Amino acid sequence: MVKLRLKKFGTKKRPYYRVVVQDSRKPRDGVCIEEIGTFMPVEAEERQVSIDLDRANYWIGVGAQPTDIVSKLMKIAAKQSK
Repeated sequence: MVKLRLKKFGTKKRPYYRVVVQDSRKPRDGVCIEEIGTFMPVEAEERQVSIDLDRANYWIGVGAQPTDIVSKLMKIAAKQSK
């Protein structure tokens, strides 16, 4: 099963995540199919989330399941893009 989920980067106390399309059987920081965005929780509110919503909606359309966190981040990104 393919999922939209977060892949962790950064250092201790400075986390940085990439929103990726990945096989759910792969490890969290393993090989991904496509990177579609970023999430930086330590940045200012308007700079935290950046997601390519067209690609995310494409992957959801072909059967990928977003995790709960990624679903919330997509809603935030949609509000920011308006």
